[in-house]
Amino acid sequence: MSAFRLDRANAKMMGVCGGLARATGIDPLIVRISAVIMLLALGIEIAVLYFIIGWVAR
Repeated sequence: MSAFRLDRANAKMMGVCGGLARATGIDPLIVRISAVIMLLALGIEIAVLYFIIGWVAR
């Protein structure tokens, strides 16, 4: 696992899922689908966490 950085080249919103996928070696589509599932299961808290990670990692 490499260091986490935003992936601007593979970004859809802020690059958080793309950066997480690059750091772990998982396909970005799988990371994005799991993020949507977590959003539906956990609610707005996960969306707030997503934006905090994107803001801090900039």
